[in-house]
Formats: sequence, C-alpha cells, structure tokens
Amino acid sequence: MDKLNSCQAKCGYARAPHRSLMKASGYTDWEIDRPWIGVANSFNAIIPGHSHLRQIAEAVKAGIYAAGGLPLEFPVIGVCDGIAMNHDGMKYSLTSREVIMDSIEIMTKGHALDGLVLIPNCDKIIPGMAMAAASLNVPSIVISGGPMMAGKYKGRTLDLNSVFEAVGSKSVGKISDAEFAEIEGNACPGCGSCSGMFTANTMNCMMEVLGLALPGNGTIPAVHAGRIRLAKEAGRAIMALVEKGIRPRDILTYEAFENAVAVDLALGGSTNTSLHLPAIAHAAGLNLSLEVFNKIGEHVPHLCSMSPGGAHHIEDLWQAGGVQALEKQLLDAGLLHGEVITVTTKTKAENVANCAVLDSDVIRPLDKPHHKQGGLAFMKGTLAPLGAIVKQAAVAPEMLVHTGPARVFNSEEEASAAILANKINDGDVVVIRYEGPKGGPGMREMLTPTSVIQGQGKGSTVALITDGRFSGATRGASIGHVSPEAAIGGPIGLVEEGDEIYINIPEKILDLHVSPEVLEERKKKFIPTPQPTDSPFLTRYRAHATSGVEGAVLK
Repeated sequence: MDKLNSCQAKCGYARAPHRSLMKASGYTDWEIDRPWIGVANSFNAIIPGHSHLRQIAEAVKAGIYAAGGLPLEFPVIGVCDGIAMNHDGMKYSLTSREVIMDSIEIMTKGHALDGLVLIPNCDKIIPGMAMAAASLNVPSIVISGGPMMAGKYKGRTLDLNSVFEAVGSKSVGKISDAEFAEIEGNACPGCGSCSGMFTANTMNCMMEVLGLALPGNGTIPAVHAGRIRLAKEAGRAIMALVEKGIRPRDILTYEAFENAVAVDLALGGSTNTSLHLPAIAHAAGLNLSLEVFNKIGEHVPHLCSMSPGGAHHIEDLWQAGGVQALEKQLLDAGLLHGEVITVTTKTKAENVANCAVLDSDVIRPLDKPHHKQGGLAFMKGTLAPLGAIVKQAAVAPEMLVHTGPARVFNSEEEASAAILANKINDGDVVVIRYEGPKGGPGMREMLTPTSVIQGQGKGSTVALITDGRFSGATRGASIGHVSPEAAIGGPIGLVEEGDEIYINIPEKILDLHVSPEVLEERKKKFIPTPQPTDSPFLTRYRAHATSGVEGAVLK
C-alpha cells in the first residue's frame, strides 16, 4: 500500500489538532490510523429508490470496518426524476449530476479520504458519482440500492411507465376512474429503482459492466437479502482496491466503455446512456463519440426485450442470470473485451467465467435476437447536423420510417397541453424545442408527452422530436438530444408548423424537407428564444453546458 492520502490530515505532531477533532467524534487512535474510506450515501426520504439506502450504508460500513478501514459516511443530494417530471423540477435533474460530482470532490479532497464507496440508485445520481470517481481517481467502488419489484394488477405486470401511459388512456376515456386508481396504487410496490430498463437500472447495469461495481449490482432486487450481502462485499472490496492501489482510471479504459456500449445495446437500455457514458468518459480523460453506438450496434444485436419496449423487468433479468450471463454470452462471441480489470481486482473474463444464461427467453441467444442491431441508434441529418439519439428497439415497426408534418411547440408544457387536448393527429411529428441543456435550461425529460401519446393509442402513428431528452421509460418513435439545440441556433429552431420531416431510423437519417434557400431566409430572421429562468444556478449551468451529443457536460 502506498502512503495513505489521509496522512495529510492525521500523521505527525503537527496534525494533533486534526486528530483531536476526529477524537471528538468518538474515534480512537487505532481507528484514526486506519485508511479513511468515504461512504457517499444518497439516501433521502423522497426518492423511493433511495429510501432504504441507510440500510445499504450500514452494510457497507460493516464490510469496511471488518476489513480494516474506517468508514466515514457523508450525504449526497438526489432528485427523483418521476416526481420532478413535467414541471420546472425537471430542470434540476440533469443539472444535479454535476453538483453531485462536485460535492463528492469537495468532501473527498477536503478530508483527505483514501477511498470511496458510492451509494446511488437512481438516474443522475449514478453517473454523478461515477464522474466523481473518474475525476478524483482515488480507489472507488459503486454499490447501488437495487431495482424495485414490478407491480401486479389483474394479472398484468405494471411499472411506473404504466401510470404515465394510463394518464393518456384516461385523457381519451379509455379507462375508468377506478381502474386508473388501481394502476396508480399498484405500479410501484416498494423501494428500489423503477422496475423497467429505465435510466436508473440501465446505469446500475452499466456500473457493473464498466467494472466500477461488483457483479450483481445491476439486478439483485432492492428487497432481496443478497443486496445487503453485496453491500458488505463492496465494503470489503474497497479495502482491497486501496491495498493494491487500483484506481478508477485503471478500470475506466476505452475498452471498458466499449463493453458498456455493447451490453447497453444488447439490453435495449435508456437513451440517457448516450449522455452519461460520454460524460463519465470525459471525467476519465477520454472521448467517447456517439458514433460508437452505431459502430458497435452493427455487430451486437438486441437480445433482451425489457420494459418499456418489452414485457420483461429487472427481476426477470436477475433470474435469467443477470448482467453477468449476458456478458458471458457476448464475451464468448468475441463481442466484449475480457482482459479489462474490475473492482473485484480480477478481469471481466474471470468474473463471468462460470456464468450462464438460465432463461433464453429473457436473454436470447445471438442467433435469435429481437433485433439484428442494438437497442440505440445515433441519427444525423439536416434537422440534426451534430446528431440525435433514439431507442430503436422500442419503436413500432411501422414508425421506423416515417414522413409527416411538424407540429411545433416551444416548451414541454405547450406540447403536453395539446396532446392531452387530443389535438395531435395520426401522422404528425411533434417537435418540442428550447428544452436542450441551454434552452431549458437543464434538458428536461419528456415522459409525460411520450407516454400520453402511447396511452392514447397513437404510438404507431405519431413521432416526437426534441432537443431535450427522454426518460428511460419512454417508448415509441421518440428522437431526442437533437443537436445543435434551438437555443444556439440549431435547425430545430427554424422548423415551422406543417414542415415535412423525414425519419429513417434504419438508415440513421433525420431530415427537414425544406429547401436550403428557404432555410437561409428563415435563418436571417431567426432570434433564439430560450426559456427564461430566474434561477442563479440554472443561469450558471446554461452558460457552461455543452450539447446533448457531447454528454451535456460543463466546460
């Protein structure tokens, strides 16, 4: 073990005041002498995915203490995307990612910590913590709180998305008030990250694939005792990482990110991975272009049909062998890098050597995929010169190629009102702009408008395009992260009501069928009108945020 970082704060007679303060907290000399391990706990009483994280933290601390470390717990903020959805609160979701990263840096550097155990569970908290690990480059491990179990109602399997889509069904009178209430009351049965392959669960799986978390991190349910055991093992594992001097940037190599993209595509994960994986790579000093999604997607098929695009939930993936079984299948086919190191201190190949698929309906073999190409596609065209992203695995076949008239809205609220009022017609392409990183500001998710479209029965006839983004629970012909965004003069800001938009997902094309001459005339008159904000925080974020295709990181 190299000289401990914490020696800056505890070693030698000049640090007697520092040790005195530690003793004021009840720590003995022999505890102070141990490696100092920060336990970053994002517990709060609002997010259901985080409501049980105090129990996870206690298990982590027990593992650290048993292995010879001194666990030092501190809090981290977190926003529940579901509760923040479809109002101003969503402007604070993605923006919180950088605050989380910065706050962990402050606590780690301020107290000379030797290692970190990071306890997230939902959406922006996971990448925010991973970005902190990559940036700080002190030995670190992630242990999530685990997925929520799926809900049940009259033999139907439910999740949070079921409730959002029920709103659409209710808006057109397709379900009764009584059925609506039953769906609301049964869709989310307990603690954990929402049970589909939405952003939180996708990112928890990505932590496992990247090698920052132990095998099982992505799929062991929140309510299963195995989650507590995994937390104890994470506490022990961080001590081995400190002892051996294995740091995040030893793990977060470019090959590790290629592995993450491959598994993401096979899972059909959230479009938000195209924001978060590049952002984590950026924090690790790497550049992960979104072109890699198409490149790897040509060889890696879509093997798992998970909610929202399919019928299976995370508990099904867990029982089918988990992420490890999928990794083993891809590794055997030469589609993963097996030599990369992980937080187990072993390689990826060693971690999954004895794993096998236990249910080939949940994890299909490579020769019987749901789709021949991976779940996400990176698109470009005259409407998105820098690119856009779509979860192609969750698009109805008849909408993979579509041409339709633009219905233009300058905010999510405007679009949601029109959709709920049943003013969107079959064939329309809903355009929601000024919702990008700068325009919103904050790049809001659009789960309400996309889900209402589905709930109204228009998922196979209506497309939606935005410079904002989508919840991992979104399905349908929903194309997000359109870059450049309207707020900085992107072509999406020039679209007018009735313009013809051409979508070709198999060919990765997103075009605005307006002549260059007409666009040039519009450009001369165009004055971007980003949404106003009176928030000093959002104003600072707006000034420094990059585009969606660059991970919306701050520069």
